[in-house]
Amino acid sequence: MTYRTVKQFADAATLEELFTGQWQNRPSVLDGYEPYLDDRWSEGCTNVWKLREEIVPLGYKGSYQRVRAFLHDKRTSPQPVTARPPSPRSVAGWILRRPDTLTETEQLQLKAVRTHYSELDALTGHVRFFATMLTERQGERLPDWLDAVRQDDLPSLHTLAAGIDRDRDAVITGLTLPWNSGVVEGHVNRIKMLKRQMFARAGFSLLRKGVLLAR
Repeated sequence: MTYRTVKQFADAATLEELFTGQWQNRPSVLDGYEPYLDDRWSEGCTNVWKLREEIVPLGYKGSYQRVRAFLHDKRTSPQPVTARPPSPRSVAGWILRRPDTLTETEQLQLKAVRTHYSELDALTGHVRFFATMLTERQGERLPDWLDAVRQDDLPSLHTLAAGIDRDRDAVITGLTLPWNSGVVEGHVNRIKMLKRQMFARAGFSLLRKGVLLAR
């Protein structure tokens, strides 16, 4: 053993201090259910077997021992053991995706986040409202959405709402009519790609010919 390894064992006051580093944050099959277990523990349910039986219908496929180990830390720790919070990127993905595409675990985690953070709960409602307008062409509901956004303390959405309000008629039209500029944007991107391919290799006449022949 190296001196550092021997010193680590000698200085450790408890066994848990040795389990650090690369193993500490390894994902567990229980991660998605820890918020639920935290809530149930706070409600006074401390029966490990009962809690394990409650998360099995939610999709948990791990062992009883893993649940017992997680709750054992709660019993012995002087401070409450909290579940590892999801990353901002994960939460943003759950909010932006269609609710019916989320797995049961993701729905459970998003519900826990919305319960503990009122700002994210309000944000989720506004994002899903706007998504419904966009996908179902309900542009006439845009004024209601703008009014609802202004009532919540969400500065980033206020900036977006102000920008939309300046072009309210155009946005309502875009959210209502079936036509869009997708075809034009596609041609613009194609021309940009051809221009990059010929960068510093040819003049305008060859670029023009390449655009015409690539149609």
